[in-house]
Amino acid sequence: MARKREVPIDHKPFASLPVRMIETRIGGVHAAVHVSGALQNSTMPVVCIAGLQRNMSDFTDFAGYFRRASANNRALILIDLPGRGRADDRLQAEDYGTLADASDIADILAALGIGRAIFLGQGQGGQVVMSLAASHPLLIGGVVLLDSGPMVDSRGIVRLRNNLAHLSGLKGEQRVIAGFRRMLAGDYPDLSDEALNALSQRSHFIDKRGRAQPLFDQKLLTPLADIGVADVLTPQWPLFDALARLPLMILRTQLTDQLRRETYEEMVRRRPDALALTIAGQGSPALFDQHEEIEAVLRFIDNVAGDRKKRAA
Repeated sequence: MARKREVPIDHKPFASLPVRMIETRIGGVHAAVHVSGALQNSTMPVVCIAGLQRNMSDFTDFAGYFRRASANNRALILIDLPGRGRADDRLQAEDYGTLADASDIADILAALGIGRAIFLGQGQGGQVVMSLAASHPLLIGGVVLLDSGPMVDSRGIVRLRNNLAHLSGLKGEQRVIAGFRRMLAGDYPDLSDEALNALSQRSHFIDKRGRAQPLFDQKLLTPLADIGVADVLTPQWPLFDALARLPLMILRTQLTDQLRRETYEEMVRRRPDALALTIAGQGSPALFDQHEEIEAVLRFIDNVAGDRKKRAA
């Protein structure tokens, strides 16, 4: 059986995102799935997958806007794959990987009765979508990649690893809160301290001892242990090419350290038909809380799904 991580049942970022647990092909290991809208609707649903150690709460603002703006009650599915958020952990570190995650996504869609969907993948979630396109192309009607490409920026990996190590050494609620603010302020320079506090709760909670506890399985980070800041990771362009015949939108946050600018520009060069947009003034994960960027994504979704109803700019 999978080990149960401690996740407070009243953790605020999850309050608006009730989930059902769907068993994966590894018995006893469940993914956490939030569904809004009508699955029986004839329009293609939208499936969102968060980054490596992130969870569905990163899509909270997008989900709220989506529900208000979706006149046809299009279904929105947020998935926490094993090891993230309220999902179970995989049994061992070797069980994690984009191929396993892509297989789980295919099984989850089958369990929900979904034959085809539009996918929004952020960070490593986008790599999972690319892997799914390579193995199950008929499941995908269109793709939005957000700070995601065929190559991960090693600088972002090292920064993540160092930040998490620093947080694990802090003790005392106020010291932990101050630590999060310092780490997040560079990626979100316009956010208030209150907003930074709320953002920190999407990845951690503070336990009764005053320590930051991650909302993810730390075994997820095992493959990252030996990566150095100067390392240039091998690009997986064949994965990106698996999207060649699919409608594509490419988003990059201005301050991200996950997707190098030159990789983003090469993606746009290879797919000149793709919609490309830079989200100004923030890093990864994208806040996804601004009218302009969400409306651009919703217009893309409507066009892919064949809903030509015009949206206000």
